[in-house]
Amino acid sequence: MPKDANHHDQTAGQSSEAAERLPQRKHPAHGVFPEGDKPVIVLVTVCTNERKPWLVSVDVHELLSSVWADASAWLVGRYIVMPDHVHQFASPGAIDLSLDNWVRYWKSQFTKRFARPECRWQTDHWDTRLRSRESYEARWEYVRGNPVRHGLAERAEEWPFQGEVHVLPWW
Repeated sequence: MPKDANHHDQTAGQSSEAAERLPQRKHPAHGVFPEGDKPVIVLVTVCTNERKPWLVSVDVHELLSSVWADASAWLVGRYIVMPDHVHQFASPGAIDLSLDNWVRYWKSQFTKRFARPECRWQTDHWDTRLRSRESYEARWEYVRGNPVRHGLAERAEEWPFQGEVHVLPWW
């Protein structure tokens, strides 16, 4: 089984034996469906093509934040930009658009504005629906610790490529 950052992020807190028993997919399952009156918050992971590390720069960070602020079909809450992938928490916004289509949309908007053909995204993304406030906070703390675990910062709060575009409250 290939081990990569996405798999590691998805199996955080599980023993390696438990992680090995999980069903393995080559492509992520998608679909975010309402559950009564529960809020919808999704953790989305998007990687660069071939995991090339071109994301960590002030220009990329500012452009991503701008694109997410403009792409109102889904609202980006907290996020962290790593050299070769992005983690973001998102919630449905004002326009009825599937998460898959929204991710494709913001990636295409970013690519057009950035205008560097060698800087490309992987075709797909990973998403995980959060089920509780505790899950949201635990996932954020785990994601926020990525730069420390990867040796890019000594403390999570020192990593400059993170932020919050919209507050996504868990009622």
